[in-house]
Amino acid sequence: GMLFQGTALFDSMTVGQNVGFGLERYTDFPQEEIKELVKENLAKVGLIGIESLMPYELSGGMKKRVGLARAIAYRPDIMLYDEPSTGIDPIRADAINDLVIRMKKELKVATLIITHDMVSAYKVADRIGMLYAGQIIEMGSPEEIKNSNNQVVQQFIHGRAEGPIKNW
Repeated sequence: GMLFQGTALFDSMTVGQNVGFGLERYTDFPQEEIKELVKENLAKVGLIGIESLMPYELSGGMKKRVGLARAIAYRPDIMLYDEPSTGIDPIRADAINDLVIRMKKELKVATLIITHDMVSAYKVADRIGMLYAGQIIEMGSPEEIKNSNNQVVQQFIHGRAEGPIKNW
């Protein structure tokens, strides 16, 4: 399953149609079963009774959760998250982080998260890989990353303009 940075919901479809999209397209499930799975997966992300709403009627945080419901509906073996906390306020970002942690535990799936948000990375990750210039320059637990001696890592995690990273 994939949760896109911009949620990638279909504007012309209802929330229910968005969540059921993969099930409609890639399974032979009867319509009633798909409707039940849509409700079940929306409930897992804390959204009840919104199947008939359109994406433009949702807040940014709700759109992220609808995107997550769609991603988990097909019962993936791996979950990929692209900047799940981008574009939402810190409180909703923390709620999304809690949801990612809960989904990881409930679904028992491998989870890969791409993020620039170190607060989220420290909270959600078991292991963090830091990329720079197309290479993994550091890999470790959140605590190991915080305590890294690598100057590029330190510049990034502390958000400093001064340091070895110059090309921006």
